[in-house]
Amino acid sequence: GLNVYYSTQDSGIPDSNRIFHGWLDAHYDPVANLYTFTSCVALADLHGDGENKLVVGDLGTGLCNMKLKVYRGTGLLSENTLLDLPTGLVSFLMEQHEPRTPAVAVASGPFIYVYKNLRPYFKFTLPPLEVNPLEQDLWSQAKEDMIDPMSLKEMLESIRDKADIPLSARSLRFLMLDLQEMVTFVNLHKEQPIRRQTVITCINTLKKNMADEDAVSCLVIGTESKDVYVLDPEAFTILSKDVVTSICFGRYGREDGTLIMTTKGGGLIVKILKRTAVFDERDTAPGPPLAQSIRLNVPKKTKLYVDQTMRERENAVAMHRAFQMDLSRLRLAAARAYVKALESSLTPMSASLSEPLKMNAVVQGLGPSFKLTLNIQNTAASRPVMNLAICFLYDEKLYSMRTAFFKIPLLVPGLNYPIDTFVECLSDKGISDIIKVSSYFS
Repeated sequence: GLNVYYSTQDSGIPDSNRIFHGWLDAHYDPVANLYTFTSCVALADLHGDGENKLVVGDLGTGLCNMKLKVYRGTGLLSENTLLDLPTGLVSFLMEQHEPRTPAVAVASGPFIYVYKNLRPYFKFTLPPLEVNPLEQDLWSQAKEDMIDPMSLKEMLESIRDKADIPLSARSLRFLMLDLQEMVTFVNLHKEQPIRRQTVITCINTLKKNMADEDAVSCLVIGTESKDVYVLDPEAFTILSKDVVTSICFGRYGREDGTLIMTTKGGGLIVKILKRTAVFDERDTAPGPPLAQSIRLNVPKKTKLYVDQTMRERENAVAMHRAFQMDLSRLRLAAARAYVKALESSLTPMSASLSEPLKMNAVVQGLGPSFKLTLNIQNTAASRPVMNLAICFLYDEKLYSMRTAFFKIPLLVPGLNYPIDTFVECLSDKGISDIIKVSSYFS
């Protein structure tokens, strides 16, 4: 059960030493086998049903059993295996299409794994870093057996202490080995190209175009090499990397409006304001805008306006009744059309919750032979559709169909499955009829 603690008596204990009992003990599981950090925990409405789920990047044992777990209430809803230790995760909206369900981005090593509908969707890899040219030359000499491991170690140590570009992970690992292990290590790795790769240390989101809560967000990641990347949520390309470190505005040369900026990478940016540029004055003070206090120039009332007003006042009841009557007729016509569509199975959307399907038929050809393509889509949030069969119903005197029965494979939510068949018109009188699509579970 849930225990609620209230305290109204003065126990004589100072306020700083009192225990706050305003929490409800909703759930406690000491053997949940969940190991994580604050950066790997998020709350998100993953299914668009208004119910937030708990998303956790489980560290496992540190060497294996790393998983992405999703909890609903107090139970485990789903889990996906992670290939490396997660360093952070966020939920973000990556597109404007319906349904507006957020994706989950998990940072792990130099990679970002994006999950959509709790399924792997995309993998982004950080761009490689620049390799020290002296280090590259030393490993090229080792590849040609022009340098012994001991000399290689001494020269790599010299580069590590003085060079501006750090050594790669291979060289740093090589410097930690004993003399007997160095020979084996060099023979094992000398044929492989040398690379320097950073890892992600933190991850967050940044609104792309609007500040609304349900707006599309960009991923912002920080790396061990002190770089900050901003990723586009749709193409997953790097929008920005370098960071402005200083800014100055004023007269430069003969130009009055000059903006000068320097970047973290040592770049210099100079922008000159166009002399024809026009800026709109805006009121930034809090409160209602100034235009609200300006009196509108309302035109004088005409005789036609006065007569119309008098007519509405005198016939208000009759006009309201006529409006309600027309509205009721419109609702009745819409209801009849909806019922007729359901009875004749002409609607492209399924009305059954157990069969959440969307169908769209496309006919190609001028006749008498036609190609009929039926597009089937599972509109459920996360549940796949299995054991579905499709049957075409038609007048055999008018049409001949090559394949009228299809057994549909498993339908993954959100994906479109096209089914093609060919129809032959048997009548030469130009008579046409309806071809119905019937679906059922086998």
